Amino acid sequence: MKKYKSLNEFYSYYLKDHQNYTCRVLHFIGTTLFFVVIMGAFLFHKLSLLWLCPLFGYGFAWVGHFFFEKNKPATFQYPLYSLLSDFKLYFEIIAGKEKFNV
Repeated sequence: MKKYKSLNEFYSYYLKDHQNYTCRVLHFIGTTLFFVVIMGAFLFHKLSLLWLCPLFGYGFAWVGHFFFEKNKPATFQYPLYSLLSDFKLYFEIIAGKEKFNV
């Protein structure tokens, strides 16, 4: 895998690995649940729920990659860039800058 020097450089690679509609939907669901768990854990003072964050965040995404996109998640090589790109895509979909279907 290429060595990326910036998030912007990595993000174009990330988008190429996230072209499948179902994969993007699963990422979106997982990231939404990630944020819901964080908010709920703090609002209801149940920090013990935070263990669900990686389960939802990675679980949905990895199902999308292995079964629909048919590629290996970039998380294994670039964990921070991958996480930040996940959030970036999530908010770009909300803002209408990206779509589920490519």
